[in-house]
Amino acid sequence: MGEAPVIIGQDLQNGNDNDFESKSGTFETTTIIGDKKYVIGGTAGETFFVKVQILDDNCLGEWVNVVDLGIKPISCNGHSAVLLKDRILILKKNSNPDDSIWFLEVDTTYVRQQQKKNLGTEVVAWSKGVIGNVEKPVVISGPSGVGKGTLISLLMKEFPSMFGFSVSHTTRAPRGMEKDGVHYHFTEKNVMEKEIKDGKFLEFASVHGNLYGTSVEAVELVSDAGKRCILDIDVQGARSVRASPLEAMFIFICPPSMDELEKRLRDRGTETEEQVLKRLRNAQAEIEQGRSSGIFDHILYNDNLEECYENLKNLLGLDGYATPPKSAPKEINLPRDYSVSKIDNRIIINSTSSKLEKESKNLIMLDVSCLKGGAPGRTRGLNLEAIDSFSESFNGNGNGPI
Repeated sequence: MGEAPVIIGQDLQNGNDNDFESKSGTFETTTIIGDKKYVIGGTAGETFFVKVQILDDNCLGEWVNVVDLGIKPISCNGHSAVLLKDRILILKKNSNPDDSIWFLEVDTTYVRQQQKKNLGTEVVAWSKGVIGNVEKPVVISGPSGVGKGTLISLLMKEFPSMFGFSVSHTTRAPRGMEKDGVHYHFTEKNVMEKEIKDGKFLEFASVHGNLYGTSVEAVELVSDAGKRCILDIDVQGARSVRASPLEAMFIFICPPSMDELEKRLRDRGTETEEQVLKRLRNAQAEIEQGRSSGIFDHILYNDNLEECYENLKNLLGLDGYATPPKSAPKEINLPRDYSVSKIDNRIIINSTSSKLEKESKNLIMLDVSCLKGGAPGRTRGLNLEAIDSFSESFNGNGNGPI
């Protein structure tokens, strides 16, 4: 079978497996990685805390300051900690199925980037685990007047349940009937500046003294709703998104010629002569960047709207598309009492409840071999299934599913 099952996570004080409950009602696990000891704990109903100790040759050492980024999970009645390559898997006990799996990143690219900004402190980052994958977000850019808004409207009209827009953040005050969380996420400037520093924004810009931007969380919320996120942003914003950890498809919409673009802008009749000339100057620069910057995966020429729309659908895999029935996302429903073991990239959760053993399969296999994303967003790509025994999912050489 390969590597024998080994219980991961040692008790902080008395060496028991997995979580330990102190007299104060705090559940703690300890994971040692190199010369660092990570203590993860929490009291039911409160957020998790993280402590880090730099160990010496005698396994003693100094406790250091910790900056823990991301949305912290709420502790329940205990948890298990499983060491992966660059993060620690946290399985929460007695929690809702959609809140059972979390990751504490300790040495990912995002953590290392934030470590450089927080010299003298230890940086870790929380990320919520999600079963399965989602379609890549779509970044669509192009100069004003090229027709990208019309193309996006056609997509939304034909596939209303498939695509969605993220809600941008801004530091300006709401206007008229604007609602927080609907038209924009309205926030304070110092808050947004801090979140930009923490890497929580894919792109941002300052306009007339106010900040505008697209947060990682706003895109994740669209994916959580089962939709593919569309980002309608300029070339500079697309450049920022390309440099971020987000995996997306980048499409640039190009006019057939500058003469045609000028005609379209003038036919709209909504800008002054000065505004038209400014838009044309900006468009020339955007087109040059769109064609040569290496930001975009695809360039579409909007000479004929119907043909361009069909080409866009083809790029998105929608040519001849028939809407499939929606299936409910998989969720993990952990048993009340269980032990945890790790075999390669698979986590085996073994129920120790005799009642459950009689009624259903008593093993859950969580596959973490294809993780995607991570802090400051979700960690996706998890796969799980209920199994009767180790032999159901592993061959004799420990090389994976039979």
